[in-house]
Amino acid sequence: MLRWTERDDLDPAWAEGLLGPGALFELVETDVLGQPVEVFAQRPRSVPQILARAAETYGDRPYLIGTDRTVTYADAPAQVAAIAATLRQRHGVRPGDRVALAGEFTIDHALTLWAVAATGAIVVAINPHATEDERAHAVALTEPVLTLSGPAFAELLASSDTASDTPDQQPTDATDVVIDEDDPFAIVFTSGTTGRPKGATLSHRNTVHFSLAAAATSAVRSIVHQLPASASASPATVIGSAPLFHVSGLLGQLTNGAFWGMTIVVPPPGRWDATTHLELSERHRVTSWSIVPTQLWRLIDHPHLHDYDLSALEMVGGGGATFEPELLRCTAERLPHTATALRVGYGMTETAGTVTLLQPPVADDVAASVGTAVAGTCVEIRGVGPGEPEAGHDGDPGAIGEIWVRGAQVFLGYWNDDEATAAALDAERWYATGDFGRITDGHLFLESRRRDLIIRGGENIYPIEIENRLVEHPAIAEAAVVGIDHRELGQQVKAVCVRRDGATITEDEVRAWVAETLARYKVPTVVEFRAELPRTETGKVRKIDLT
Repeated sequence: MLRWTERDDLDPAWAEGLLGPGALFELVETDVLGQPVEVFAQRPRSVPQILARAAETYGDRPYLIGTDRTVTYADAPAQVAAIAATLRQRHGVRPGDRVALAGEFTIDHALTLWAVAATGAIVVAINPHATEDERAHAVALTEPVLTLSGPAFAELLASSDTASDTPDQQPTDATDVVIDEDDPFAIVFTSGTTGRPKGATLSHRNTVHFSLAAAATSAVRSIVHQLPASASASPATVIGSAPLFHVSGLLGQLTNGAFWGMTIVVPPPGRWDATTHLELSERHRVTSWSIVPTQLWRLIDHPHLHDYDLSALEMVGGGGATFEPELLRCTAERLPHTATALRVGYGMTETAGTVTLLQPPVADDVAASVGTAVAGTCVEIRGVGPGEPEAGHDGDPGAIGEIWVRGAQVFLGYWNDDEATAAALDAERWYATGDFGRITDGHLFLESRRRDLIIRGGENIYPIEIENRLVEHPAIAEAAVVGIDHRELGQQVKAVCVRRDGATITEDEVRAWVAETLARYKVPTVVEFRAELPRTETGKVRKIDLT
C-alpha cells in the first residue's frame, strides 16, 4: 500500500509547525460517510467558506484578471452574493437543486459558479463544445432547474447588479446557507465503459481536501529535500488555461486559486493558443503554468519561446495525462529556471484531482512514475479478476494490478446511477480507478489507463462511445477504436471499420457520421478499412493488433 510517508522525515520542529495541533496541515482521523478517513483539522467546511476566507486573507489582491476588468478577493464576495440572491429570488434556486453551467472560462462564468455554490445548489459542469445529443443527455440525467451558457452569464450579472440596487432585494450573505461537508458541490462528466458520460458527484469536502493535500505534500517535500524557496513572496499568478467543466479548471484553478490567494489571468475567448499563453505570461509576470502535456509540448517547441520574458515563471506542472520523462527533460532543458519546480499530478475526476504527485528531486529510476501519494491518501494495487475486489491486497512489490484509492477526496458517486457507483466504490469507500499499475520504491507507476482509454490533449475518450456510433451506420458492420501515439496530443483516435457486404463508405463519410453526435475531439483522425477485425479464440477483438 502507498501512503504519505514523507512527513515522517521532517525535523521535529518543522513537523510541529506544519502538522502539529493547530497547524495549517494538522491531520486527524474522522468519520466520512461511515468510514474512518484522515482529514485536515483546520479546513474550511464548504466551498463558499473558501471564498470568504480568501477575502479576509488576501483583500485587494487581484483574483481574476480579464481582458476588460479585474476582480479582487475583496470584491468577489459581494458580487457572488448579489448573483446568489438573483438565483434564489428570480429563478427559485434552492439547496440541492442542480444548475447547469456551460461556457468558456470567463469572469462572469466563474462568479456564477461561486454563486451557485453559495445557494447550496449543485453545479452541473457541461462542456460548451459538446454536441446537442451530449448536452441533452447531461440535462436529462441531472434535471437542472436552470441552464446558463455563453451570454447568459453576463446577463445574469447585469440583472444581479440591478437587483442589488433595489432596497427589497438586497443580496443576503452568501455564507448563510447551511451546507454539510458531504453535500454535493458539483457534477462533472466523465466517460464510462458503457459509452455514455457519467456524472461524477464531488462534495464540498472533496474540493477543500484537494487544495490542502497537494499543498501539504509539496511543502513537506520542499523542506525535507531543502529545495530552493520561491523567489516571490506573493501567492502564484497563473493563467486559466483549463476549462471549468474539468476538475483541473474547476478545482485545480478556480477554487484552489482562491484557497491560496492566486491571481488567475483569464485568457481571451477561443481555443487555447501557445502564443497567447506566452504573451500573457510575459505581460502579467505569470509565476506558474498548470497545463496538460499537449500544451506544454507546444510551449517548449514554440519557435519564439526565448523571445518572451519568462523570468517570473517558477513552477511548471499539471495533469490530465501522463507527462513522459522526455517532456520533463525537455522542459528542464529549455526552461532551466523551473527545473527544481516541475510538478506532475496523477488523478481523475472521481478523486477530485490529485492522488499522487511527482515532484523534485526526481531520481532517474522513478522519472517514469506518477509520484508518491499525497497527504491523506491511500493507494493500493489489487487483483483484476471479476468478483475479486480483495485480491492483490499487500501483494508482491512491483506486481501489476488495478489501482484503488481511498481518502477524503474520493467522490460521492455517480449521479442517478447506483449501479455504476456500486461498481466503482466498495463497502469501505475504496475507489476502483480502472487504471492499472504497480508500486515500486514508494512510487506509483502506470501500466495502462483504463485499458482502452484514449487521452487526446488532456481529454479522456472512451472507444466504446465512438464504436457504438460507428456501427449505427448502415454501411458499417463492425468497428473498433484505438489510440495511436501523437507527439503533441499524446494520442489521437484511430477507427478500424469493416464494411457491410456490398456497401461503400469513405474515410470522410465516417468522420462526418461521428461528428454528427459526438464532440470534435472524439472524431477519428485516422480511419482504416479491413475485411475483418482480429479476434482472440474467445471472440474478443485484439486491439493490440490494430495500432
